[in-house]
Amino acid sequence: MATFGDFSSTNSDTKQTPSDSNEWERKVIQDLAFAAIKEQRASRRWGYVFKGFIFIYLIAILMMTMSNQDIQAYSEKHTALVNINGLIAADAEANADNIVAGLRDAFDNQQAKGLIIRLNTPGGSPVQSGIINDEVKRLRSIRPDFPVFAVIQDICASGGYYIAVSAQEIYADKASIVGSIGVRMDSFGFTDTIAKLGVERRSITAGQNKSFLDPFLPVKDKDIEHAQSMLNNIHQQFIKVVKEGRGDRLANTPNLFSGLFWSGEQALPLGLIDGLANSSTVARDKIGAEKIIDYTPRPNYLDKFANRLGASFSQVLVSLSTTKIR
Repeated sequence: MATFGDFSSTNSDTKQTPSDSNEWERKVIQDLAFAAIKEQRASRRWGYVFKGFIFIYLIAILMMTMSNQDIQAYSEKHTALVNINGLIAADAEANADNIVAGLRDAFDNQQAKGLIIRLNTPGGSPVQSGIINDEVKRLRSIRPDFPVFAVIQDICASGGYYIAVSAQEIYADKASIVGSIGVRMDSFGFTDTIAKLGVERRSITAGQNKSFLDPFLPVKDKDIEHAQSMLNNIHQQFIKVVKEGRGDRLANTPNLFSGLFWSGEQALPLGLIDGLANSSTVARDKIGAEKIIDYTPRPNYLDKFANRLGASFSQVLVSLSTTKIR
């Protein structure tokens, strides 16, 4: 009697032919191969995931270490520093929101014994510069015993100097560029160009001055007069801020508010600066705290990277749960 799994029967209907045996063996080998490939792919994916988690863990440890170092440094006696670099504009790194945030942090820390506003800027927006100037004066009124110094690096012109005069003293290098107390508005005129090209200008406006200083239309005297009046008004605002900040230290020089600029060595007798020095000497000799800590807010690239990395790993986990081996 045949038992379960016994293939010794001589019945011709159940006897395996060589081709059937080969097909069965081929199918077993295929299944084993696909299983091995599937296991390798799954193992590789999870390897990536675990390596990613280890990387995130190390980044987190690094950030915590840096944060602890910052906390320790901020708890020691030091000179606070806020940098203003490049163009001063709402969409630039040196914008009022960023700079004001750094200024407030510096004033709030009681271990900070003074502040250096370090400037290396050609100027920019009078609005952004004015906001920063106003905030420095407001903070100084709240904490009057907290000295504020402006230190000029390569250049501090126009809007940069607008900010500098909010400090109680200004220092520069002998070769620094200082001044440019003036206002400008730039434009172009293309009337002859479009005439030569045979281009017809079509401008439909509501309001007789809506095409004010249109570069494709001939300039109008009344437009120039109005623009000049506006610039003169902003210029007077600038002059007033400089006089309030510098007081009787300013020399009685006709060209002082003409938009000219000078070297640091030339600016000293004009009263535009108070001395020749750099940040280190000001921190040591004026504030009395040689250690300098930078309070300038900057984009946190580590946070951005960690967020993107976390999103990437979330996508990997989702794909692992939905991907099938075919």
